[in-house]
This record gives sequence, structure tokens and C-alpha cells, in this order.
Amino acid sequence: MWDTNRINEEHALKAKYGLRKVREVWLAESELKRIRKNVREILAGRLSDETGRQIIARLARYGIVAPTATLDELLSLNVDSLLERRLQTVVYKKGLARTLSQARQLITHGFIAINGKKVTTPSYMVSTSEENTIGYYKPIDITPKQQQSAQAEQAQQSENKEKEEGDEGEEVS
Repeated sequence: MWDTNRINEEHALKAKYGLRKVREVWLAESELKRIRKNVREILAGRLSDETGRQIIARLARYGIVAPTATLDELLSLNVDSLLERRLQTVVYKKGLARTLSQARQLITHGFIAINGKKVTTPSYMVSTSEENTIGYYKPIDITPKQQQSAQAEQAQQSENKEKEEGDEGEEVS
């Protein structure tokens, strides 16, 4: 129960994907175990090949495996492949958030939409067809306050420069 290596790996995954609790890693691990169990049942002949095709089609829809994947390839999946398809990770990788924790916050506060529909669940599994339709539900500026003040200062300086150049042009005439 108190396996140091396992605990360290879980905390590393939690930090890498910006998860709130280690329980989210456990949920991904249990889903992976369920997939592997079903694949082993199919390979043993206790489940039909149709079930295998359905599993592969479902995982291919989410972009976890290729549509041409074999059952043996499903046995080599890892937790990272599932966590990569979470909405929180996809929002961060698309550049809609500066950090994974900010991506989680934007999602839970209703700033992220898929196909124009607000989604407030960071663990939502994003299919490949939905990936290009992710965007902001309502407008938001995610630049840091320091950068905003620097941009405002630059804009003010350029306005002052334009006014000075305009004043000089009038005096020469």
C-alpha cells in the first residue's frame, strides 16, 4: 500500500498533467485496466472479435490509438495516453491557457467551449473531431498582469511619440 515508487510516479503524473488530486490518476489507471482486461478476454476467446473492433474504434475516435491498431497494441497503452486526451491537457496544448492549472480554472469557470457549447469538466475526453472546435465560450484575456501593464505602457509611449512627431510637423510648416 505504501509503495514509495508508485506514490512518486502518481505525484509526477499529477504534476505533469495539472491534476487536482491523485484520484484522477487512479481513475485513468482503472480505465486502462478495464481496457486491458477486455482485450485479454478477447484474445482468450471469451469475448467476440466484434467487441475488439468496438474497443479499437472507440479509442481511435479519441485519438488514443490508430484506427488500424491491433489488440496487442492496446495492451501496451499507458496512463499518459489517456491523460493526453483530457480537455484540460488539450486546452493547454492548443495555447488557450498559459499553464495546466489555468486551463483547469478556465474550464471549471465556464470559459471553454466545444462546438460553441460550454464544457465545465476538465476530465472530459476530447475526440479528434472535436479537437479543432475547442475555443473560448466568452472572451477572456489570459496575458499576465505584468505583461498587460507593459503593453499599455508601450502603447502610451507610441501615442506620445506620434503626438510629438505631429507637433513637430506643424511647427515646420
